[in-house]
Amino acid sequence: MMNMRIRYLILVLLIAGKTALANEVANRPVVDFSSLPKLGSNWLATNPYRGNADAIKVGQITYGQTCARCHGADASTNAAPAPDLRKLDGFCRRIENAELKAACIRDNDAYFSKTVRQGKTIVGVVHMPAWEPVLSQELIWAVQAFIESRVEASKR
Repeated sequence: MMNMRIRYLILVLLIAGKTALANEVANRPVVDFSSLPKLGSNWLATNPYRGNADAIKVGQITYGQTCARCHGADASTNAAPAPDLRKLDGFCRRIENAELKAACIRDNDAYFSKTVRQGKTIVGVVHMPAWEPVLSQELIWAVQAFIESRVEASKR
């Protein structure tokens, strides 16, 4: 009897694993990011694509396929259920001291990277899924470059 229960449990876990993998593949964005410099498997501490026009284009496409459903289309409004991402580095932008501003931006990059990669769960409720299994380092940094470009566009 116990042997049958173990087999059943293994079968359930295998099916759940295949379902999770299928969902991961289904959520993978279709984006050509071959124009971006490869970053490798070790995560960088800061965004190497900041201000890079190619990265901003790639980030816009990726954002539209993965982030827009919760954070709003084109990162241009706060009409979505999730936070307005254009405000993430708002404090950093107001700092005048160059050294302090650079430190703030590094901290903001670390926060962005960690939150996107690991997701956000508060009191057992998933507020944002973990995107690291779905998005490469290149795509995550490109999304941030795109979001930052929306901040600049909103100032015009």
